[in-house]
Amino acid sequence: MAIIEINNIEKTYNPSKVPVHALRGVDLQIKKGEFTAIVGPSGSGKTTLLNIIGGLDSPTTGQIIINGQDISKLSDNNMIDFRKENIGFVFQAYNLIPVLTALENVEFIMVLQKKDKKARQERAKELLTAVGLADKLDKRPSELSGGQQQRVAVARALASKPAFILADEPTANLDSTSTAGLLDMMAKMNEEEGMTFVFSTHDQRVIDRARRVVTLVDGKIESDIYNG
Repeated sequence: MAIIEINNIEKTYNPSKVPVHALRGVDLQIKKGEFTAIVGPSGSGKTTLLNIIGGLDSPTTGQIIINGQDISKLSDNNMIDFRKENIGFVFQAYNLIPVLTALENVEFIMVLQKKDKKARQERAKELLTAVGLADKLDKRPSELSGGQQQRVAVARALASKPAFILADEPTANLDSTSTAGLLDMMAKMNEEEGMTFVFSTHDQRVIDRARRVVTLVDGKIESDIYNG
């Protein structure tokens, strides 16, 4: 069964003025455990599609089903709660909270979920250890390299035990060494824990590691290729 099911999604911006058709009838299913890259040139609709899957934007028409739930029918408040429980996000700009330590940044989503303090600290430490930052728990973002900040962001995304991780250009600000380390880490989590990753990217290094590559052109799926 697909954990992400996209049915005939269309997204049009400025419909009453000069309409911009970002997505044009997209159908896509993603199953648990996939390591999928959504690729395409600038303006192809890949970030729009990722935002719609994550409930950060709404389609003009069509249906998005996540874990059996039609999220288009959720109220704004219910959508916020649904995201907290089901979807992990990793952004290009890391989006860490500057005044919080690495440990506190990873804990933050669990604070919102009202998890017990001891339990959330233990999970945050476990995740930061898993991403190779056991010695950086008390460091603030400004004290970490770009690659280390992105590892904290991945640990934070995993903290809520989401159904899947959405990663929007996660390697765009990283050098080759940091990118390789980040991709190795995410691939290991995918293979050993069955975590589902969906990337929006134009980074060939990510595309080469993906096991499925979905190419968008002008808001439509041009190709959908499995690499094993």
